[in-house]
Amino acid sequence: QVRLMESGGGLAQAGGSLRLSCAASGTAVRVNTMGWYRQAPGQQREMVAAITSGGITNYADSVKGRFIISRDDTANTVAVQMNNLKPEDTAVYYCRAYRAGFVDSWGRGTQVTVSS
Repeated sequence: QVRLMESGGGLAQAGGSLRLSCAASGTAVRVNTMGWYRQAPGQQREMVAAITSGGITNYADSVKGRFIISRDDTANTVAVQMNNLKPEDTAVYYCRAYRAGFVDSWGRGTQVTVSS
């Protein structure tokens, strides 16, 4: 059974930084596409950042240049470093592991609140 556990959320001021981490069990992060998604109140869930098994990264336009996704194969974790945070980054952030036909699992989410 695949389990994903997010940590690192909290309150930050605009312009500040937070680092979210996702610990995986039941699957190796290196064989999946690992992604960070977010959902703000009343909004649809959207992809923020992702890293493929080959190490290719992809970012939403709204976070390019501010967020950096990384993967630690030894620790079996995926993290996203969020810099220059904006109030519009406020959302619940979810970790996802995806591999077509094998894995599509989500964590429970962690709240990020950015004050202006």
